[in-house]
Amino acid sequence: MTGNNRDELKGRVLHLADLVEYQDGAVASRMVVNKPVGTITLFSFDEDEGLSEHTAPPYDAVVTILDGECEVWLSGETYAMKTGDTIIFPANAPHALSAVTQFKMMLVMIRE
Repeated sequence: MTGNNRDELKGRVLHLADLVEYQDGAVASRMVVNKPVGTITLFSFDEDEGLSEHTAPPYDAVVTILDGECEVWLSGETYAMKTGDTIIFPANAPHALSAVTQFKMMLVMIRE
Protein backbone atom coordinates (compact mmCIF):
# COMPACT_ATOMS: atom_id res chain seq x y z
CA MET A 1 0.00 0.00 0.00
CA THR A 2 1.33 3.38 -0.91
CA GLY A 3 0.35 6.93 -0.06
CA ASN A 4 -1.83 8.11 2.79
CA ASN A 5 -5.27 7.51 1.30
CA ARG A 6 -7.42 6.13 4.13
CA ASP A 7 -9.86 4.52 1.67
CA GLU A 8 -7.17 2.13 0.42
CA LEU A 9 -6.99 0.63 3.93
CA LYS A 10 -10.64 -0.40 4.09
CA GLY A 11 -11.50 -4.08 3.62
CA ARG A 12 -7.88 -5.23 3.98
CA VAL A 13 -5.93 -7.13 6.59
CA LEU A 14 -3.43 -4.65 8.00
CA HIS A 15 -0.26 -4.85 10.06
CA LEU A 16 -0.56 -1.46 11.75
CA ALA A 17 3.11 -1.07 12.66
CA ASP A 18 3.99 -1.21 8.95
CA LEU A 19 1.75 1.75 8.09
CA VAL A 20 3.97 4.41 9.69
CA GLU A 21 7.76 4.59 9.32
CA TYR A 22 10.40 5.77 11.79
CA GLN A 23 12.02 9.11 10.98
CA ASP A 24 15.33 10.25 12.47
CA GLY A 25 14.83 12.80 15.24
CA ALA A 26 11.09 13.08 14.64
CA VAL A 27 7.57 11.99 15.44
CA ALA A 28 5.62 10.79 12.38
CA SER A 29 1.91 10.07 12.15
CA ARG A 30 -0.71 8.62 9.84
CA MET A 31 -4.45 8.96 10.43
CA VAL A 32 -6.28 5.80 9.37
CA VAL A 33 -9.83 6.68 10.53
CA ASN A 34 -11.32 10.17 10.86
CA LYS A 35 -14.97 10.33 11.92
CA PRO A 36 -17.00 12.80 14.02
CA VAL A 37 -17.17 10.22 16.85
CA GLY A 38 -13.42 9.67 16.92
CA THR A 39 -10.16 8.97 15.15
CA ILE A 40 -7.50 6.29 14.85
CA THR A 41 -3.96 7.57 14.27
CA LEU A 42 -0.67 5.68 14.09
CA PHE A 43 2.50 7.32 15.39
CA SER A 44 6.20 6.54 15.28
CA PHE A 45 8.64 8.18 17.68
CA ASP A 46 12.39 8.23 17.31
CA GLU A 47 14.33 7.50 20.50
CA ASP A 48 14.15 10.41 23.00
CA GLU A 49 11.17 12.01 21.20
CA GLY A 50 7.82 12.45 22.91
CA LEU A 51 4.69 14.47 23.50
CA SER A 52 4.62 17.08 26.26
CA GLU A 53 1.89 17.08 28.88
CA HIS A 54 -1.56 17.92 27.50
CA THR A 55 -5.23 17.00 27.82
CA ALA A 56 -7.70 15.78 25.20
CA PRO A 57 -11.18 17.11 25.88
CA PRO A 58 -13.76 15.79 24.98
CA TYR A 59 -12.07 12.50 24.07
CA ASP A 60 -11.07 9.36 25.94
CA ALA A 61 -7.80 8.22 24.38
CA VAL A 62 -6.74 4.57 24.03
CA VAL A 63 -3.02 4.07 23.35
CA THR A 64 -1.64 0.69 22.27
CA ILE A 65 2.10 0.20 21.80
CA LEU A 66 2.77 -1.53 18.46
CA ASP A 67 6.57 -1.67 18.67
CA GLY A 68 9.28 -0.60 21.12
CA GLU A 69 9.15 0.97 24.59
CA CYS A 70 8.02 4.26 26.10
CA GLU A 71 7.20 5.94 29.39
CA VAL A 72 3.74 7.39 29.91
CA TRP A 73 2.67 9.92 32.52
CA LEU A 74 -1.01 10.02 33.43
CA SER A 75 -2.33 12.31 36.16
CA GLY A 76 0.96 12.21 38.09
CA GLU A 77 1.63 8.46 37.71
CA THR A 78 4.42 7.00 35.52
CA TYR A 79 4.00 3.79 33.52
CA ALA A 80 6.60 1.82 31.56
CA MET A 81 5.00 0.45 28.39
CA LYS A 82 6.19 -1.98 25.73
CA THR A 83 4.89 -3.74 22.62
CA GLY A 84 1.38 -5.04 23.20
CA ASP A 85 0.57 -2.80 26.20
CA THR A 86 -2.52 -0.54 26.21
CA ILE A 87 -3.56 2.36 28.44
CA ILE A 88 -6.71 4.48 28.46
CA PHE A 89 -6.41 8.22 29.13
CA PRO A 90 -9.72 9.59 30.42
CA ALA A 91 -10.94 12.80 28.77
CA ASN A 92 -9.39 15.90 30.40
CA ALA A 93 -6.73 13.90 32.31
CA PRO A 94 -3.24 15.39 31.89
CA HIS A 95 -0.87 12.97 30.13
CA ALA A 96 2.46 12.86 28.29
CA LEU A 97 4.79 10.26 26.83
CA SER A 98 8.44 9.81 25.95
CA ALA A 99 10.29 7.24 23.84
CA VAL A 100 12.69 4.95 25.71
CA THR A 101 13.53 3.25 22.41
CA GLN A 102 12.07 3.97 19.00
CA PHE A 103 8.42 3.06 19.34
CA LYS A 104 5.16 2.99 17.42
CA MET A 105 1.69 3.38 18.83
CA MET A 106 -1.94 3.43 17.82
CA LEU A 107 -4.05 6.23 19.28
CA VAL A 108 -7.83 5.75 19.29
CA MET A 109 -9.73 8.89 20.28
CA ILE A 110 -13.40 8.37 21.23
CA ARG A 111 -15.67 11.38 21.75
CA GLU A 112 -17.13 11.47 25.24
